Amino acid sequence: MSVEWVAVLAKTGFVITMLLSVAPVMNWVERRGAGFIQIRRGPNRVGPFGLLQTVADAVKFLFKEDRVPAHVSPFYYFIAPIVVLVPACMTFAVIPFAGPITIAGQVIPMQAADLNVGFLYIFAIASLGVYGLIMGGWASNNSFSILGSMRSSSQMISYEISLALSVVGLVMIHSTVELGQMVKLQSEALLSFGPIVIPRWGIFVQPIGFLVFLTAVFAETNRLPFDLPEGEPEIVGYHVEYGAMKFATFMMAEYMNMAVASGLAVTLFFGGYQLLPGMGTVLGALHLQGSTQDWIRVLFEIISFTVKIAFFMWFFVWVRWTLPRFRYDQLMDLGWRVMFPLSLANICVTAALVYKGWV
Repeated sequence: MSVEWVAVLAKTGFVITMLLSVAPVMNWVERRGAGFIQIRRGPNRVGPFGLLQTVADAVKFLFKEDRVPAHVSPFYYFIAPIVVLVPACMTFAVIPFAGPITIAGQVIPMQAADLNVGFLYIFAIASLGVYGLIMGGWASNNSFSILGSMRSSSQMISYEISLALSVVGLVMIHSTVELGQMVKLQSEALLSFGPIVIPRWGIFVQPIGFLVFLTAVFAETNRLPFDLPEGEPEIVGYHVEYGAMKFATFMMAEYMNMAVASGLAVTLFFGGYQLLPGMGTVLGALHLQGSTQDWIRVLFEIISFTVKIAFFMWFFVWVRWTLPRFRYDQLMDLGWRVMFPLSLANICVTAALVYKGWV
């Protein structure tokens, strides 16, 4: 087997392992974070600091009786969680988590799939997940679940447009849709004030685009304050008839989508895998050479990328336990009357700045 195929298998296994680890880790972080924000303890019985609580939850889901209501449409009822989970696993494939490395004379990009369509692939595949939500709500043959799936479809349509338009400005500035190339271009300096250098990160060249992107991402991942498709306090959601591992699969897909959204935000607006301040100095102080330096550099870049993603994952938790939920009419008004016009205005302003050569 060639080096290229070994590298593809290794990168794919690494990405899948990390995505599958997101759900149990974030389950603990979310519950501990809720306790911290609400000034209470949170899970603290099973294992040190409650770290094994997620293991106990996983065992519970595995062995819990999986009762199937008699009124559901069996085939669609069973495949709906899979339809939601598979796109969540596929979308992270094109996100670079480190810079390229040369192995046996071959340049290996540190992403599971190096596609020239870049983030367009992510938007195309991620949009398929809503079909699983609609399928689950419809197959449950329950009025409340159908209401949740209808909310989900209208919310996805409303905010996917703004989400796509929010990154058009970056495409105009960078003249590419390839994520790896965008990360490289963000390593350049935008402004310099003596020893202080402001990098050409997306958040500095497209602040309005980042604001629209971040808001739309919350709606796309069905997180508060946009969790109307689930509607837990109202018992109105696409998964009200699901239990055991099927319910856990829906939740796992949600956390995976959060990880993908965080990885995309980091890649587009925060320099991707570029080293955090001070890490470059540490790497240079090691005085390494050859392949050893390359591998340590990749390790540092993976750590930097992971830390940035962890910040956004915590931000999701923080917002959930801080902001109240929108009403459905407020959700639609925000999407069509604020986010959509703002994203179009951002494109027009960016076009003018690019034409003048100011960005």
